[in-house]
Amino acid sequence: MCRLLVYKGKKSILLGHLITYPSHSIVNQSFDSKLRLDHRRPLNGDGFGVGWYDNEMDKESRITPCIFTSVTPAWNNTNLVRLAEKIKSPLVFAHVRASTSGAVTEANCHPWNYGRIMWMHNGGIAQFDKLKRKLVNVLPEKLFLFVQGSADSEWAFALFLSFLTNPDAERFEYQELKDAMIKTITQLNTWAEELNITEPSLLNFAVTDGASVVCVRYISSKTEEAASLYFSSGTRFECYRPGHYRMIKADRREDMVVIASEPLTFEKADWLTIPTNNVMVITPKLNVLLQPIKDKYYSIDRGLDIKMGEEEVRIPEPMAQLFKVQTEDQLLHHNGGKTTSIVN
Repeated sequence: MCRLLVYKGKKSILLGHLITYPSHSIVNQSFDSKLRLDHRRPLNGDGFGVGWYDNEMDKESRITPCIFTSVTPAWNNTNLVRLAEKIKSPLVFAHVRASTSGAVTEANCHPWNYGRIMWMHNGGIAQFDKLKRKLVNVLPEKLFLFVQGSADSEWAFALFLSFLTNPDAERFEYQELKDAMIKTITQLNTWAEELNITEPSLLNFAVTDGASVVCVRYISSKTEEAASLYFSSGTRFECYRPGHYRMIKADRREDMVVIASEPLTFEKADWLTIPTNNVMVITPKLNVLLQPIKDKYYSIDRGLDIKMGEEEVRIPEPMAQLFKVQTEDQLLHHNGGKTTSIVN
């Protein structure tokens, strides 16, 4: 099971503050992952990748990300450390790989890009060897030839691109990216059903066009939990002592959003869980939108129980996690000061 990280902010951030400096940075997660579903292989040492958009793009230049990948473990790559100490960017993707499909080659390292669009994945498409032929057969020739590796994740990217009106476009609306993401998941589920594949697929996908970001935390199961995914937002990501960071919320503004398979900080209040089978959108103006994917695997039973005196009320996802702290405060106020608790 891989680990991934996304940063989008109004201002550029030094890559080191996300990738190498925090005590639980994504580089440290490559050898010390705490929340992996697969405990048999605790290392994410099958390569890594970092993608970012230039801080100062020429207005006449086509916006495309710069991507650095390697098959060496992230914890043992000197060039990654050197780059992270110098490069700043307002939009960053980072990924450490534990292979579930495809050989350990640079062609199979995340993220990938097609023009301005960048993509990465944590998880695996169940029995992809059975499903691959169906996927390949629906791709237009240009997207079929685009795939260079053998990983299920890159083929899923090609499928996603096929749902865009024009994957070579110079700009995309975030709604189109979100719709293409949901269509990709729907199509994979349809093929799995046709082939009688009952093993759940873990589909934590992330995509960006350099302006918007769409992430999904998803599993094709009504009862099982998807691979972990968290987010944090605020006005400043601050280092208060070596290796220790916190998200500063100076006001209600969101000047940056970080999405990660595991929290980068030890401040529990900084992070909220993205609920299972939900899609998150970060708009160009840094608005955060969270929406459940209401397909056959949608379950209203996923949520949090709120206890008010002797009564219990269930708040369904995604409101449960996204507004957990705000809900507690509001309920306490409206309950005349009586203690209100939320139970996971």
